[in-house]
Amino acid sequence: MKFTIDKIIHERVRLLILTYLASHTEKKVPFNEIKEKLELTSGNLSVQLKNLEEVGYIKIHKKIKDNKPETTLSLTASGLKGLNEYIEEMESLIRKVKGPQS
Repeated sequence: MKFTIDKIIHERVRLLILTYLASHTEKKVPFNEIKEKLELTSGNLSVQLKNLEEVGYIKIHKKIKDNKPETTLSLTASGLKGLNEYIEEMESLIRKVKGPQS
């Protein structure tokens, strides 16, 4: 059996971002909320978001609100599908390592 782990998602910070977005009740999540909750720097978060947006896993929304820039993020259908496939692949790998259960 060959495992095809999505290298974009497998990186720790990107996995955390996708998981956070997937588990969030709001469709659009503020940049600063993700930065604070995941304890990331603005620079690191920005780089990882760009990587996720380039493959179509997230959408970055920018607007001006009260004369200040506001950035929110949302998980795309492709991102949710990729995350679910990644989770299934990891669960399959874990089952293979653990072997048959008694």
